[in-house]
Amino acid sequence: MGGSGGFGVRLDSGANDAVDVRAALSRLRRASGLPVAFGGLLAGTGRFRIKELSGTETTVLSGLDILQGNGLGGKAVALSRPLAVTDYSVSSVISHEYDAAVAAEGLRSVLAVPVIVRRRVRGVLYGALRRPVRLGDRPLSAAVEAARELEQALLLQDEAAQLLSVVRQPTAADPAMWEEVREAHGELRALSQRVADPQLRQEMLAVCGRLATASSRRPGGAGPGGAPAHALAARGEGPVLSPREVDVLACVASGATNAVVAERLGLRPETVKSYLRSSMRKLGAHTRLQAVIAARRAGLLP
Repeated sequence: MGGSGGFGVRLDSGANDAVDVRAALSRLRRASGLPVAFGGLLAGTGRFRIKELSGTETTVLSGLDILQGNGLGGKAVALSRPLAVTDYSVSSVISHEYDAAVAAEGLRSVLAVPVIVRRRVRGVLYGALRRPVRLGDRPLSAAVEAARELEQALLLQDEAAQLLSVVRQPTAADPAMWEEVREAHGELRALSQRVADPQLRQEMLAVCGRLATASSRRPGGAGPGGAPAHALAARGEGPVLSPREVDVLACVASGATNAVVAERLGLRPETVKSYLRSSMRKLGAHTRLQAVIAARRAGLLP
């Protein structure tokens, strides 16, 4: 996707997608025992491009476009369910547009699983053997589980993109927009903790940091002693909270109870209370509201 509304951070969805697909293929091979796995995501209407290979001996499958309904993967996509064949080249239940590529790699038994996000097929994963063997429940179940994990990763990226789409530079005269930004900031921090890709997680947190300092540039966004809060943050002055303490305060700022904060962040309620007490002590606050206000003045929250 493009830049995040002037905050100077890009989420390279193509690179992140490749990482997620490679991870899914690795899980598929490890859990299923199949020596070969490959797959790809949607590359146009009804078209899926194989981009990631694992355990292959050639690159003949790389860049192959799978059309909906064609071959084993295309049929799995069209039916939105996993399929397997014992011997690809002679199977009577699929069409044979891709026989040459499959034969060049020496594949015989093949399974295909669609990757479905919000009822839309977004990709397809394959596992294969180089001998004709009926694939049982174990490899099929492993492939389905790998596809489900990839679906969750893609869903997280979608949610992050939606949140970042509202993160644009608001004007000082638009308090309603700033409330929306604050809400997006809290959700984005919570969402980042569920993202497995460390690069994507760091990019999301970088956006959160820029949001926090951007809000302090508005009139009245001053830190202790009247200095602008973003200037204090840039100089490393003022209170220093841990990432988890900021996560908790960001949720509290949206009005969430400790129980809700715990659910959002995957923590125990007692742990949330501990982080909250620690952040209040560092900020010199005696109530939750005072802590949120102090964190905003310090450029830690938008």
